[in-house]
Amino acid sequence: MKIGRRSFLSFLIGGAAGTALSPMPLKLTDDSAIWTQMWPWTPVPEDGEISHVNSTCTLCPGHCGITVCKINDRAIKIEGMKGHPVNDGGICLLGVSGLQLLYGPTRVQTPLKRVGARGSGRWEKISWEAAVSEVVKQLGDLRAEGKSHSVGLITGSDRGTVPQLFARFMTAYGSNNVMRTPSMRDSYELTLQRMHGTRALPGFDFENADFILSFGSGIIDGWGSPVRMFKAFSGWRSNHGKVVQIEPRLSRTAAKSDRWIPVKPGTEGVLALGLAHVIIKEALYSSDFIDNYSVGFEDLQRLVLDKYSPDNVAAITAIDQKDIVTLARDFAAASKPLAICGRGRGSVSGSLDEFMAVHALNALVGNINKKGGVRAVSEIDYINWPEVQMDAVAAAGMQHERLDGAGSKNHPDTRSLLNRLPAAISSKEESSLQALLVTGANPLYTMPGSTAVKKAMAGIPFVVSFSSYMDETAQNADLILPNHTYLERFEDVPTPFGLQQPVTSLARPAVEPQFNTQHVGDVVIRIAKALGGSIAGAFPWEGYQTCLKETLGNKWETLMTKGFRLDDNDRAFAGQMTFDTPSGKFEFANKETGRMPQFSPIKIEGDEKLYPLVLVPYDSFRLAGGYIGTPPFAVKTVEDTVLKGKDVFVELNPETARALRLREGQHAILSTPRGQAKVKVHWFDGIRPGVVALPRGLGHTAYDKYLAEKGVNFNELIGPVEDPGTGCDAAWGIMAKLSKA
Repeated sequence: MKIGRRSFLSFLIGGAAGTALSPMPLKLTDDSAIWTQMWPWTPVPEDGEISHVNSTCTLCPGHCGITVCKINDRAIKIEGMKGHPVNDGGICLLGVSGLQLLYGPTRVQTPLKRVGARGSGRWEKISWEAAVSEVVKQLGDLRAEGKSHSVGLITGSDRGTVPQLFARFMTAYGSNNVMRTPSMRDSYELTLQRMHGTRALPGFDFENADFILSFGSGIIDGWGSPVRMFKAFSGWRSNHGKVVQIEPRLSRTAAKSDRWIPVKPGTEGVLALGLAHVIIKEALYSSDFIDNYSVGFEDLQRLVLDKYSPDNVAAITAIDQKDIVTLARDFAAASKPLAICGRGRGSVSGSLDEFMAVHALNALVGNINKKGGVRAVSEIDYINWPEVQMDAVAAAGMQHERLDGAGSKNHPDTRSLLNRLPAAISSKEESSLQALLVTGANPLYTMPGSTAVKKAMAGIPFVVSFSSYMDETAQNADLILPNHTYLERFEDVPTPFGLQQPVTSLARPAVEPQFNTQHVGDVVIRIAKALGGSIAGAFPWEGYQTCLKETLGNKWETLMTKGFRLDDNDRAFAGQMTFDTPSGKFEFANKETGRMPQFSPIKIEGDEKLYPLVLVPYDSFRLAGGYIGTPPFAVKTVEDTVLKGKDVFVELNPETARALRLREGQHAILSTPRGQAKVKVHWFDGIRPGVVALPRGLGHTAYDKYLAEKGVNFNELIGPVEDPGTGCDAAWGIMAKLSKA
């Protein structure tokens, strides 16, 4: 059998990915492998009684169930919890490395107050009483001056009791500047709101789908719940399901897929509309769904037949028009086809037009609210606290517009626009934020334009981090009030992104707190009570655990016993074609707003004459790209074509490399309108000419010697680009150039 270059690449990369998903690496990550590493902070545990604690991993949005094995009081191994609806016994590299985060040197062990310049690393240890008093004084003074609206909050999520306690505090205090870390969840929520009429998360029945059309989603590179996606991918292989990956780079997902479509970056949305053109023109759509359960089909039909013919789309996407037609026919012919988007891990919100265009494909083939399809998954409504009674100061503060513009006249449905915050802060001589609280997030590292973010944050007079680790944001704060790690605390964990049935999980302590840390829920309650008045009155609980038990009510016992609880009232994929839109049907086009799937190209930063290349990021399940830094154990698994020593490699097509006279392994300077960095060149046939790729998850300036100063932070080289329809960041890349070092 003849194997072409692309097939050979797919074989090599796919083989590596297949190995990564097999039991072998998980065996290598058992307790013996962890404890025999020469990590100075991991002494061999003594012999003793073995016990197990079921909990939930919160290191990424996947929220897998875990079982922690202990000898006496020391945790020695983390496994996936068998029977958990997310991962059913599986675990990823980050999850299995959690013990290094528990016992490692990156922990903030006690409250710290900055005594040197920000970022200098000069701190003094203070008591919890002094730390809380400092926060209360600063916030109390601002409130007395009528500046409650000048306080901001950045959280990693707004779901669950801990984020909601912070949001409740902000309301009682008098500020609506509550912002969460952006992700593809933002665009999917808005897509479902417009097309399903409900504010919800998408639920994908991957386990029963038989044709997956992925528009850049890193299915086995960290998208959604990683372990669940690994298992689903394996199931498709076993059950003859088909996977088509559409992206400009041959990722592991692309290599393991049945077909890779190397689309021109930034044109994924127009390809989706080109597929819709073929499906509609050849009457391959589900007439039952279109006729009985949807409105706006005629508007979509006119649009795609007029503007998105295969030849027009081929010219834009650089995909052969015959391939476009074949792909549309194959997708429509499958019994349970499913289209998804959200590039890579989905850590950027993205273009709403693209998300709507991709989701429209699911509706055209009628795979909405069906087995193997997609549905809107509503939140489990168990947080029923009394409404906050605001005093005059809080009421006045809440009348001020949000600094990020979310919920404004221009973007009424957008919940959070953290990408806008740096510009809003820097636009005035005196910072519009006088105090900032950060919990469960590391914006100085994870936000595009991180250099501008750091500059903006430097102008905020008072910054408080509640991080368990000395990350970049904590490093540049004025005060650190360290939270317990996820293995030391109770916390409810709502349904993870993409799961098709609502589930509540419970994170519970596997070990006693190792250091002088406190649960962040207890801390925010303490601060509220110390501020007194109506703020204290909004927090009637003695502490967080009391609040959690009362909030969960009759769910508490089940969660303590089983570790998770499925929503009894949910009818997962019951086939009910009900929608909360004005029409009561799925809406391809909204008659009031005229909003419908279309292609509005997002112009990325940079002049093509000065920057002739396109720089795009890529994600890997070996590197954590969120607010948690990659643990030392996981860093050791990164390939030497990605990171060698402290040097990171950029991937470049050999054709492009030869034109630039850059050799394999040669040092080069990568420049963009936002900055530059020294990199090494890796020739890679699996990337489009003219495109250069850089991994996310490296370039930390904080944490420890195993991670800090290794590679480049992609976010230093790219800035946000607003989606005009939502205000969210939709930048998928940036113009760049490479030159010899």
